[in-house]
Amino acid sequence: MIQKFDFEETDLKGSYLIKPFYATDERGGLVKDYNIQTFLGEGIRHELKEVFYTISHRGVIRAIHFQLGKPQAKLVRCISGHIYDVIVNLRPDSQTFGKWQGFDLTGENMNELYIPDYFGHGYLVLEESIVSYKCGEVFDKQGDSGIRYDDKEIGIEWPFFLVGGVENLVVCEKDLGLMSFREYCRRMVEGGFCEK
Repeated sequence: MIQKFDFEETDLKGSYLIKPFYATDERGGLVKDYNIQTFLGEGIRHELKEVFYTISHRGVIRAIHFQLGKPQAKLVRCISGHIYDVIVNLRPDSQTFGKWQGFDLTGENMNELYIPDYFGHGYLVLEESIVSYKCGEVFDKQGDSGIRYDDKEIGIEWPFFLVGGVENLVVCEKDLGLMSFREYCRRMVEGGFCEK
């Protein structure tokens, strides 16, 4: 069996839900989740600068992360397990600015997300998971930033019931100290990225 790459643009323009290339035979299978020529053919300019993996326990929530100054486009795939992955459009000049969309990424469905520059990204871990990040920019500690997972203005509807409720969340101290969406907007105005 051969499944070719399939690209579906999400409701948040510039981001894509992608089915990777997948081939099986009597030996097992092969997954190809990135090919620069295939991506360019879809109008996605994503050149790899860094690849890393997260290993997370059930109940872990990773807030809406992004980089200021050196924005970091990402290609994210759950290699094993199950996560509820959320992207947020943080482009002030976009019609969907401040809007979010969520996706179930699992080791079984092999779906991946292309998350462009100036988008935020986070996820709730529904099963012990390994997640792959293929990034278009290297990690920039000075620009590392984010918005709280429970920001009321963005209003993400996380499926907390799937981990037994909010009381079972595992949140790192750094993520609890992140800014609000309102603070992000204020910084964008001060930086001249959007109008007052």
